[in-house]
Amino acid sequence: MAEVFITGATGYMGSRLCRELIARGHSVRALARAGSESRVAPGCTAVTGNALDAASYRDAISGCDTLVHLVGVAHPSPAKAAEFRSIDLASAREAVAAVSGSGVRHFVYVGVAHPAPVMKQYIEARCEAENLVRASGIPSTVLRPWYVLGPGHRWPYALIPVYWLLEAFPATRESSRRLGLVTLPQMQAALVHAVEHPAERCNVIEVPDIRRCGSGGRRSRVA
Repeated sequence: MAEVFITGATGYMGSRLCRELIARGHSVRALARAGSESRVAPGCTAVTGNALDAASYRDAISGCDTLVHLVGVAHPSPAKAAEFRSIDLASAREAVAAVSGSGVRHFVYVGVAHPAPVMKQYIEARCEAENLVRASGIPSTVLRPWYVLGPGHRWPYALIPVYWLLEAFPATRESSRRLGLVTLPQMQAALVHAVEHPAERCNVIEVPDIRRCGSGGRRSRVA
């Protein structure tokens, strides 16, 4: 069983991932801001710290096998361009700094599918973060969803017929699959798979592979 440290542990994906990992017998240390420790999933060890300050949680990482970084701006939109750099990218930079020399053998990061015609600043920030993770030299798994469907995130269901149409034509089939929608359970299954099957170098899990993880399949590519 793995010893896992999760940043963003009280968030949309983090809280669910914590519960699933605990249910599967793993040990989880969950980073939470001061005053938010009560939101940590039962069974986890709450670690009080600031995701934007590596020094605030570096010591708590000692002994962990894997760090899963899930910090990011909620409900991304073009209006939040500055926050993508001050929160998403900055927190990833601090996470990489925190694991340096810690003994962590695997870094799991949630990036974003690209290229895409919209959300340029968001994609740029996430791609920079991916590069930081790779440059650290720590084996890593990068998941690249486009949009994760779940509670409070359901409006794109209306786009599903459009995706069906785009997948029917060879000229748009690849991009419609790469920028396809995934569900929260599929994303959770892919994250669990990443924790339980650590990369030897850098594995990239794109949308089609996230879906396969959710249905019991397992595929990824080495970047």
